[in-house]
Amino acid sequence: MVAGGIVTNSGSGEYKTLPNNTNKSWIKDKGLRRLNIGIGMMFASAAANGFDGSLMNGLLALPKFNENLGDVQSSIMGLIIAGISLGGTVTFIPASYFADYFGRKKCVGLGSFLMVCAAIIQTATDGRWAFFGTRIMMGVGLGFAQTAAPPLTTEIAHPRHRGAVTAAFQSVWHWGSIVSASATLGTLYVYNSWSWRIPCLLQALFPGLQLIGLLIVPESPRWLISKGRHDEALKILARFHANGDVDDSLVQFEFNEIREALEMDKVLATKSGWMSFIATPGARRRLAICILVGFMIQWAGNGIVSYYLAPILRSVGITDPTEQAGINLAMTVWNAICATSGAVAAEKYGRRPLWMISTVLMLIFFSIVTALSAVFAEKNIKAAGSAVVAFLFLFFGSYDIAYTPLSIAYPVEILPYHLRAKGLSLNLTVVYATGFFNQYVNPIALAAISWKFYFVYIGCLFSFIFIVYFLFPETKGRTLEEIAIVFDGPDAVPHGYLHDEKNEKVEHEEVA
Repeated sequence: MVAGGIVTNSGSGEYKTLPNNTNKSWIKDKGLRRLNIGIGMMFASAAANGFDGSLMNGLLALPKFNENLGDVQSSIMGLIIAGISLGGTVTFIPASYFADYFGRKKCVGLGSFLMVCAAIIQTATDGRWAFFGTRIMMGVGLGFAQTAAPPLTTEIAHPRHRGAVTAAFQSVWHWGSIVSASATLGTLYVYNSWSWRIPCLLQALFPGLQLIGLLIVPESPRWLISKGRHDEALKILARFHANGDVDDSLVQFEFNEIREALEMDKVLATKSGWMSFIATPGARRRLAICILVGFMIQWAGNGIVSYYLAPILRSVGITDPTEQAGINLAMTVWNAICATSGAVAAEKYGRRPLWMISTVLMLIFFSIVTALSAVFAEKNIKAAGSAVVAFLFLFFGSYDIAYTPLSIAYPVEILPYHLRAKGLSLNLTVVYATGFFNQYVNPIALAAISWKFYFVYIGCLFSFIFIVYFLFPETKGRTLEEIAIVFDGPDAVPHGYLHDEKNEKVEHEEVA
């Protein structure tokens, strides 16, 4: 590995050479078809998050919704918008313990149930503080669901699909955003309170799908093995990765690799719990990446556009509610296309190149947006305002190719099993805490200094280039267990370790 974090040795990819009782096309394979459909339904927690990301933009363009909130100060508006972030921030750490103790599926189920309840209550109530309270409840539910759903999908995916599944998880965020933007556009001319109640009720759609998906997907074999339930884990691997063949070569390879990796965690871990994050240089590097990714995806400039598109459009002369809603919907569709493309590219070209390309392009386009906003504000040139919209699309396309698909996928895959739920919960805590601050401060700063506030994000993007170059390694082409090699060296998870250790112990006892 060089200073820049480029891994020069590739993963073994041994699983690719092993015989496996599955069809090469997953859609034609009974076990893989059921598994992948269930995994797709687990993506609903990302879609639910995306639904909210576009919901506030759409609701703020609805006259009846603004009547419901009343005349609110910018600081109160920021608090209401940040309600989900506030609820999630205090939830992720407790949710990680819940997921490790009770299992991934139960954690996802609890979160989805809370989100469904929050959506129903929000639809049935009135006023700014009732809306704020249900947004906090929605954030708590989302915290439980998002803590467990990404590890669950990654840990149950077939090895040849794992990379694509992991990268695709967060790219579904924008498909939830499309549903939200379409709903608020469709109710724009409903001249009563149902113009905003219908989109709020639709927040129950994705967690509802996730509850149904829990009837299809299995529990994580890694979690089962960590609890000593080896037979159950082996049966799940056989059922979903080899159509029930327990003696399948790939299934046996997976089972032994997971078992040995979890045992190695116990052998090599000198400290337990959260202290494991500072026990070794590799663990400390993982910790830094989890925290920094959580900060980066909120402070790349996207937050100010995602939640405050309507005020930004008004600031550059676009004031018609229909036009604002149309731009919001068009941007969500564009984001979904770019994010899906990024998820595919991450598996084909690697994570590190996408991080670098995405960050550099965002810096360029956001700088142009800042300059054009300044021209419109100072000179009132309408063409500059229209150009801002075009470059916002380019900015978001750049963000989507890496920051959307890798924001959860990268932390999940770099973490070993015993740190995965805790590390992801820490990452998401940073995401929501910085998001809460971001969403609360943005309306105040925009009202005070307008486009000049954009310079803060330009500075952040510039620093992100160096963070990616020096800290983010490539992980493409490795199993979850093999990625430990990138951080801890070639002897991190040696195959046959336990077998050799036991043999040496027996030989030593015989000699004695």
